[in-house]
Parts: sequence; structure tokens; C-alpha cells
Amino acid sequence: MMKQILTILIILVQILPARVIAQPWEQNNAIFNPSGIPSLPFSQPRFADLDDDGDLDMIIGSTDDSPFYAENTGTNTNPVFMPGAGIFSDISYLDAEIGICYDIDNDGDLDFITGGFTGLSLYENTGTANLPDFEKINGFFNGLQVGMSPVPDLADVDNDGDPDLLVGLSESGLIKLYTNTGTTSSAQFSESFVVTIGDVGLYAYPIFYDLDSDGDQDILAGRDEHGFIYYQNTGNPSNPVWEPNNALFEGIGIQTYWNSPDLADLNGDAKPDLVYGSAAGPLNYYINTGSLSVPVWQMNTTLFGGVIDVGGASNPCFFDFDYDGDLDLFSGSQLGNIKYYENTGTASGPAWVENSGYFTSLKHSIYGAVAIGDVNGDNLPDAIVGDLSGKLYYHRNTGSGFIFESAALATIALGGWSSPRLFDLDQDGDLDIIAGNEAGKLNYIKNQGSATNPVWMIIPNFFGSIDVGSNCVPAIADLDMDGDADIVTGNLSGDVQFFENMGTTWVENPAPVAGLSVDQNATPALADLDADGDDDLTLGQYTGTFDYYKNNAIISASGETHQNPFKLCLSAFPNPFLQSTTLHFYVASATDISLQVTDIRGRLIISEKWQNIIPGNHAWRMDIGTHPPGVYIIRLVAGNDQETLKAIVGR
Repeated sequence: MMKQILTILIILVQILPARVIAQPWEQNNAIFNPSGIPSLPFSQPRFADLDDDGDLDMIIGSTDDSPFYAENTGTNTNPVFMPGAGIFSDISYLDAEIGICYDIDNDGDLDFITGGFTGLSLYENTGTANLPDFEKINGFFNGLQVGMSPVPDLADVDNDGDPDLLVGLSESGLIKLYTNTGTTSSAQFSESFVVTIGDVGLYAYPIFYDLDSDGDQDILAGRDEHGFIYYQNTGNPSNPVWEPNNALFEGIGIQTYWNSPDLADLNGDAKPDLVYGSAAGPLNYYINTGSLSVPVWQMNTTLFGGVIDVGGASNPCFFDFDYDGDLDLFSGSQLGNIKYYENTGTASGPAWVENSGYFTSLKHSIYGAVAIGDVNGDNLPDAIVGDLSGKLYYHRNTGSGFIFESAALATIALGGWSSPRLFDLDQDGDLDIIAGNEAGKLNYIKNQGSATNPVWMIIPNFFGSIDVGSNCVPAIADLDMDGDADIVTGNLSGDVQFFENMGTTWVENPAPVAGLSVDQNATPALADLDADGDDDLTLGQYTGTFDYYKNNAIISASGETHQNPFKLCLSAFPNPFLQSTTLHFYVASATDISLQVTDIRGRLIISEKWQNIIPGNHAWRMDIGTHPPGVYIIRLVAGNDQETLKAIVGR
């Protein structure tokens, strides 16, 4: 069937900084997965023994960043995956949305074969089997018609001793098999020696595995829709015949899209287990409790799953406590303990490991709350703690522990259930305290000292008549990008409210938080957890867990006590979409910008340039008429900065 040409009409919506009317919040609670493995968008896990210690390590490709290496610090029967060394940090995600390891040059170590926006790439291991170091070999796959974002795998299909190449195509959904006409140490692939295995619709994610243990390679493929397609090889290595046999995976992956699987024996029972990623990011793990030839899949949530639970009354805040470039998570709790979860992932794909020992001295009474920030200018993050008593406590960080400065906030008494946040509300260069209380009121405790010598004093009635009912918890950020601080609050009933700063007063605006709530005791925090330049919303609640809402619009400088490091940000909402979407971008200074849209084959669809765009938040409406479904690449360039976005047109 002939595909129709995509036409995109881009209409300038706004050239002035945008004022927020409503936020397109997208809930994804899996971001608080405590396994140490990050939840990355369009995740693609693959397994290989990268440190040559006899067990399988994991590589997670994504559309977000360089491949993530998770080292198996357990055994081949009891795996434990932890963030490993940055062996892929120099490999761009444009080359490697997916990567597999195979000794393609037969020199005794694993090389890295990738697929991404740039097509297929080979990274030769110039290190060793246990200390890999990857160097790109340019042009290795030249001549192959695989388009952008292909998904590769390698196996010796014909039993001739050299690896053959399996490729899933993004645009068409075809699965192609290239026979290796080279040797074990010098592979060669061409369009003259290729067969088509099948067509899964769109975005094929295939892998090799002898799943029926009959001595030949079968193929399991994920796709952009639910579930999997399994091609069983009913022939033999010299005459393979792949026939669909989807009964083996019936019911698996029906709740997720863009499933990208791998089969590997993770528990040492000589049977393949199933791990797959998806558009949402979290990894899904199924143990094979059946046999080699007839697998039975049983879900396991302990290896990659689980939920952070502080034991009741979670009350989150975020701060880069270890100064490693990503935000760590702090939370109060029902018993008054202050919990610390180190971010061992990345700025855009957080993964949390609890390490609360340093903070045990911060407990005072039950229903603890905490704010973190450097309040005395010594480059050590300090803590302001609240609790059921309504008092506030300043704990100074010495670098080896905390010292309680009892006199600093001794005169402050908020009447119960104090919940502090740190923010430079008067923009004088030091951190003030904004705190909610049991009566539902907001309190402004101004730092009348300095950035190195804080002296706090409560300013009565600063927030006027704001009353959220009971158990007020604030979060502070400039959500409408007008240069002043707005406030999001939670309360005992689980409601979330937004108060817009109108200059001399705060006025409630329900639209940006419409539909957001928890069952009891909503405790909001605003922080950019996906590194896209806008603040996301985390809600703690009485159960002790956390809800996460990704912000799909560019809306603010980064949250409560940290600043936005981004000069250029680009997003689209909705994405994927059918008929229309809106492109949002933020520029930090006046600049010329250019916009290009290409299809998956690299053909230019749109090229536009605009001069002297003013700083701030901007948006373009992108309306699409009759079009083929597929992936389109949007590239925005402003001065020396550029952002690339994958836009997905559905059916």
C-alpha cells in the first residue's frame, strides 16, 4: 500500500512568555522504584557478561541518554543489579537507543552493536573482557537499508561459525535477517543476502533465542502495540522456517506499549527468563517456571520492582545532597525519622537507594518533615525539620554529622504539624522558610540575617487569608514563569491547590492542579526529575508512599532550592498523537532559532527559521492532516545549543 505524504502545518501560537493555564500532568509512579535500576523512557534491556565474572550484567538503552550499565553484583543464580561504571558514557543515545554485546571480531571480548537515530553502529572493544573500552568503527554497516532507530541482534543462525544479523525496523515493522558473508573475525552484511522474517506492524524489537531448545534460533519480537510476536523456527539451521506461535506469550505485555524484550537465564536454572522494557520505562521480569521447550511465565517484582515506603506520612523534598548532578530524595515519616534516598541513577532517570544513617539525629517527634539547603554558605546542605509539635529545628551540617542549633528557631511555634520548605522568597540571596501547619495556614519565616549567618523571624499574615483546611504542606516554584514564586499546597483531605503570585497577594487558580489528589495528607514537592527543564510534581501521602506526575510542559525554573541549568528545552504534548500536538520550548536569552522536522528515513519535512526570539516559554501548534504513522524527529537549534525530540504519530 502506498504511503501518503505527511504534511505538517506549524502555526505560531505565542511569541511572548507563556502564562500557565493548566499543566498536562502524566502520572508514572514507577519512578520511585527502589531497586537501583532507573525507569528510562522507551527502555530496552539487554544482557551480557560485561565484567567477565560468570554472571549476566544488564544494559538499558533508551531515548533519553547514553546506555545505562547495571552490573550484576550477585551471582548467576541470585542476581543483584546495581549501577555500574560509566563504560557507555561516551556513546550518544543518538547512536544507541538500543545496544547488544557480541564478540563480532572473535578476539575474546564483547563488542557493542547499537541502533539509534543514526542507524546501526559498531563499537569495538579495545579494552579487555573484564574492563571493556568501546571505540566506534565508522561505516561498518554502510549499505544496509535499515533506516533510523533499527533494533539489532546477532546469532549464528546457519551454524557456519560466524554471526548473522537480525534487525527490526522502526518505520515499517519489518524484521530482516542478514546472512554473514564474511568470516568469524571480519563480518560482512549486505542487502544482497537478506530475507524478511515477518512484519509486526510498526517498531519491531526482535531478539534471537533457541526457546524450544531444538538446536536452532527462534525469534521473539516486541512492537509498538501490546504483547509480543514469537516466530518459532520449525526448520533447522541450514533451512530455517519461522512460523508465528504466539500462544507461548499470550497475556504477557498486554498492559504496556513498545515492548522490547530479552531472554536470559537470570536465576541459573538453565531456562530463559523474560525481561522487557516499554514506553513507560519500568522493567518487567517474568521467571520461566516451566520447561525448556514449554515455558510458563511467572511475574517477579522483587528484582526490578517494589515501592519506596517510609512507613507512613511521607513528606518529600529534593536536593542534590551529594553534589553529583542529580536530585536526591528526602522524606519525613510518621515515626519522625528523616529518610534519605540517594539518587544512584541519572538526572533524567533517577534510581533510589536508601542511605539514612547520616540523618538519624534529625528526629524530634512523630510526623517529621524536612527541608534541605545550604543556609550558612559553607557548601554543606543543612536541614530544617518540623514535626507534630509545630516547632522548627535547625540542624547544621558539619560534613561529619549534624549539630542541632537549638537557639536558631526556638521562638517559632506554628501550633502543630509544622512542614517547612526553604526558598529565597524575597530574592535577597539567602534562604527563607515557608512552612505549613495543622491549622491549614502558610507561614513566612524571613531570613533577616544573611546567606552565611541566618536569623529567621516570622512575618505575621504574610500570606493573607490562604487557608487549605488542615495540615497544610507547601511547595514553592515559579510555575507561570513570570519571575515570582507561586505555591502548591496539600492538606489533610488529600487535596492539591495552586496559588498564583499576583504581585502583592496569592490567588487560587484551580486549573493547573485539576484532578490531582491522594487519599489523605497530600504533601507536594516540585523538582525536575526527568531533566527536561520543567518542574515535576511528587505527592507524598499518609500511606508512606509517593505519587509522581511528570510535567509535559516547559513551565518553570527548577524547584524549591535549585536553579534551572538549561539554556534550551523542547517538548511536545501530547506525544504520541493522532492529529495535532503542541511544541513547547524554552530559551534562556534572546536568540535566533531554527526548527527542522525529518521522517524516520531522514527526509526533510519542515525547515523554518525565526530571528531574535525573546527569552521565555514559547509554543507552536503542529496540526497534521492525512499522514502515515511513524516516528518524526524534531530538531530545535538556538545559537550553540540544540535539542532533539522524537515525535510519534499514531494510527
